[in-house]
Amino acid sequence: MKSIQALISTQLSGPFACHCLGILIFFGLIATDTAADQPPFNGTIFVVPNIVIDSDPTAFVSIAPNGREERRMYDRRANGWITSSPFLFVAEYDDDRTIEVQVNPEFGDAETAFEEARRYADAIGRMPAVLRQDVETVWIHQGVRPFGGGNNNILIHTGQSERYVAQGILKETLIHEAAHTSLDRRHARSEGWRAAQEADGRFISTYARSHPFREDIAESYLLYFALRYRRDRIPDSLAATIEETMPHRIAYFDAQDFPMHPVVPTGSAQSE
Repeated sequence: MKSIQALISTQLSGPFACHCLGILIFFGLIATDTAADQPPFNGTIFVVPNIVIDSDPTAFVSIAPNGREERRMYDRRANGWITSSPFLFVAEYDDDRTIEVQVNPEFGDAETAFEEARRYADAIGRMPAVLRQDVETVWIHQGVRPFGGGNNNILIHTGQSERYVAQGILKETLIHEAAHTSLDRRHARSEGWRAAQEADGRFISTYARSHPFREDIAESYLLYFALRYRRDRIPDSLAATIEETMPHRIAYFDAQDFPMHPVVPTGSAQSE
């Protein structure tokens, strides 16, 4: 097998990382190549639905309108930055964090924009604190385009969101993107993470393998989270695959002692 270090790329496509498989993959989750180093999955957000559910605890407290002002936002439909005057909302969380939610004026009126902002602000509150720590803004647009993470932001396109809801993976995708925003900068280049990649000798997904610097943290963290904090919601066979594929990455995440509020582990192993 080619050295993991030889695969590490430092180039990003676009202004922030995105889970572009959201557009491309709706089936074929299990890779067909059975070579020892072949990743078990194509993209981890598609592996199992409902890792996070609406009844889970949330740190979200409230959201309030804050007028309209000019903002610079990224819109994948334009494949670039736009300057707009979105509806603005301030979301508050019980760990003293606030996030400005910027809703494209195309949604028409403040009431509709408020409902969109509240929906995603609440979902973001169900993430562990470590994933919200660098999220300062959320951009919400219409259209079927990939979500994105980075730039202290989470980018949402609501047409794509409807597809994720139907698949039961909306919150899982938000976790993936928030991992880009809050974990990549601190960990993706670190010696410890790269040593874990090398020691594991393989990737959890073909998407991570294709982009070992840009996507491996986000692809790995979601299933790590499922294993450690939502063990009762995944089958034993999946837990075994995670543990066998990325034991050193798991140990790396464990060692960080991430702040996880409001998340607490739920239940025991799921029987099959």
